[in-house]
Amino acid sequence: MIIVRLAREHEVPELAMIGLDAWEKAVSGVADAQAMRRVAELSFLSFLRSNWFSVSVVEISGVVAGWAAREDEDGTISDLWIEPSLQRNGLGSSLLADLEHRILADGFEAAIIRTHAQNDKAIGFFRKHGYAISSLSTAYAPKLDRDVESVGMTKILGDPVVHNDEQWF
Repeated sequence: MIIVRLAREHEVPELAMIGLDAWEKAVSGVADAQAMRRVAELSFLSFLRSNWFSVSVVEISGVVAGWAAREDEDGTISDLWIEPSLQRNGLGSSLLADLEHRILADGFEAAIIRTHAQNDKAIGFFRKHGYAISSLSTAYAPKLDRDVESVGMTKILGDPVVHNDEQWF
């Protein structure tokens, strides 16, 4: 059974490793993940130590399988990571549905996420869930010593409200 719940502080190291494994798979072929692994690990640990109380965790049959966060508690999803060996089992979909519900409940009309432009699996996942590419940007990544393209994807949440035959979102 799939369960989505809030993280517990003692899970920080485990969640960081899940994020790191999923990140490494996502950047494979785009960046030298091995060279950046320690920096990425420290970034995950730092973020999770400071924000564990607002992180959503997904588990299957009692095993922690992934996590997601809204770093600024707005409509932007900053993180969504599923253990690579457990991907394609509905876990990401369950986490995403939970995040979208929280975003809408907090008064935001849209959910936004960013990923690198070559992350075809993530782009396909979000498209499948109603997201559309809303921006394309290129920024210099000092750790990679090159420009990296990223896409922003947006989904309008909730049902539109109809007033006098006009739709308001």
